[in-house]
Amino acid sequence: MRAFIFPGQGSQAVGMGKTLAEASSTAREVFEEVDHALEQSLFKLMCDGPLDELTLTENAQPAIMANAIATLRVMEKDGGKSLGDICSYVAGHSLGEYSALCAAGALDLTTTAELLKLRGQSMQKAVPVGEGGMAALLGADIKKASALANASSEGEVCTVANDNDPTQVVISGHTGAIERAIAAAKDHGIKRGILLPVSAPFHCSLMEPAAEAMEEALAEANLFSPIVPVFANVTAAPVSDADEIRDLLVRQVTGTVRWRESVGNMTEAGVEQFVEFGGKVLTGMVGRIAPDAETASLISMDDIEGFLKSL
Repeated sequence: MRAFIFPGQGSQAVGMGKTLAEASSTAREVFEEVDHALEQSLFKLMCDGPLDELTLTENAQPAIMANAIATLRVMEKDGGKSLGDICSYVAGHSLGEYSALCAAGALDLTTTAELLKLRGQSMQKAVPVGEGGMAALLGADIKKASALANASSEGEVCTVANDNDPTQVVISGHTGAIERAIAAAKDHGIKRGILLPVSAPFHCSLMEPAAEAMEEALAEANLFSPIVPVFANVTAAPVSDADEIRDLLVRQVTGTVRWRESVGNMTEAGVEQFVEFGGKVLTGMVGRIAPDAETASLISMDDIEGFLKSL
């Protein structure tokens, strides 16, 4: 069994998608549709930068999705292999869950782009700049990270945002609490804490205003049952019902991304290969969660052609 996985924020880079678009009209069509949906030249920003503008949450989220979906569509259309024929599950990390839903036909491309633009804007607006932050805890498991977050809160928000793999957990919350957690990391048996260069504290209760904005937008969005089940971030379990997916996407804004559990549960369900579209961060995490699983990272035409030959 095979799962297709889709990366989250942090995998953006100037030049992303450029060579793919030069090699395939299918990829170009994806980037053009996203540009049209958002009424902006996002693909030009992806190709030429500047990086600080591309990294803005409202640009990074739809850009990462567009790159991943372009890669998938090239494999499907140019390679003649449909997702439903060669994939049993899809999953994505944070914003990547929207890419996964688009890939599996639960959301159309235009709607996905519009939702991610709004999601990025809403998350940015939810907390004034400087009042919140996130930190990666290296050499931390979920138990150690949770204990550190609880000890560092001191009446402020400090919680686990991403349970990425057995060696890395990300925490999110008020700036003061995050700084206290970084300072106390070694006392909790954690190798080190690193402040992340993000503009807002994602996946914690401070994102409640963004969750409300997404609830309103998702209520009006056309959402269908995916052609294969999606492993949801907040439950680490497969879901196929459109209304349930809608609810889980709202909860995802403030909830923990349970990536380690999702990958573990997919392997228990029989997944032996994980294929990442448009990035390679998740394949590294999979390697640490399920070392026996096979992984593939598809970014270039050569990657796609190599994968198709392996089928």
